[in-house]
Amino acid sequence: MRADRLVATLLLMQARGRVTAAELAEELEISKATARRDLEALSTAGVPVYPQPGRGGGWQLVGGARTDLSGLTSAEAQALFLIAGPAASVAPEIKSALRKLVKALPQTFRADAEAAAEATIVDTAAWGEDTKDRPVLVAVLQEAVVKQIQVRLTYQKRGEAPKGRTVDPWGLVDKDGTWYFIAGTRDGQRTFRIDRIMGATLTGRPASKPADFELAGAWDAVVTRMEERRSETTAVIVVPNRFLKIFQGQHGRHCTVVETLEDHTRVELTAPRPLDIARNVAGWGGLIIVESPREVQEHLTDIGTELVSRYRRASPAGPTEP
Repeated sequence: MRADRLVATLLLMQARGRVTAAELAEELEISKATARRDLEALSTAGVPVYPQPGRGGGWQLVGGARTDLSGLTSAEAQALFLIAGPAASVAPEIKSALRKLVKALPQTFRADAEAAAEATIVDTAAWGEDTKDRPVLVAVLQEAVVKQIQVRLTYQKRGEAPKGRTVDPWGLVDKDGTWYFIAGTRDGQRTFRIDRIMGATLTGRPASKPADFELAGAWDAVVTRMEERRSETTAVIVVPNRFLKIFQGQHGRHCTVVETLEDHTRVELTAPRPLDIARNVAGWGGLIIVESPREVQEHLTDIGTELVSRYRRASPAGPTEP
């Protein structure tokens, strides 16, 4: 993934002072075009990496070859780690590279860089939702997590009026394009969907976080609770083999293959309630067979009856006899 290459590129430039795209490509086993794009990405992100044209040129880290990265400002170090940090949660090699890079930073920048690297998790497993644009509030909440400043949220739960509350920012998670904000409240740890946060303002007051809090572990616990709630009902469904991958793609990890037949596949589909499963599969019509439970079949019957009642049209009149 790209984040580990960016870190590796910066470490290589720290060691050599100046590199060409060809040297970087050979060292990292990537194409020259990819190496050039990575170097340009670092420069665009504000990291002090600049091309040196002419014979003997290349790309150089401002300040030349040094044993530390004192050319980076505190904000630039945070920006780099916010890029690389999410990937570290799923790639041990990146985590190792980040530890090495932290040691190369000036002492005054290390705390913020480490906090930035741990401020966000990218969880790549799908929950069947479409990819969404990154919410604008993510940047504000990342700043709150890194600087450990309390945040005043305006949050709206589904079907309820917006409410305001002040929280301690603990971390952010990108779950397959849907962002979540983990925070401390008077009632303990809470998880907020960022697309339901109407507004967020840094209060300027210092936040508190348990000394043993670890974002990856906290998110694992959230996922476990969510999966338990989403899996309270299990339906057995027979799907034509030619449509199996489409069906699995719609339902993600909640669809499990049970038995492969000649032309069909028997799967288990989980959801919080029988009605949820019925609503999710009603659009498949007669292409699939819901074998159990009876509650899902009954809900499908009700849905079908409602649709027939609403959309049935009178038969068109026949031709008029002369």
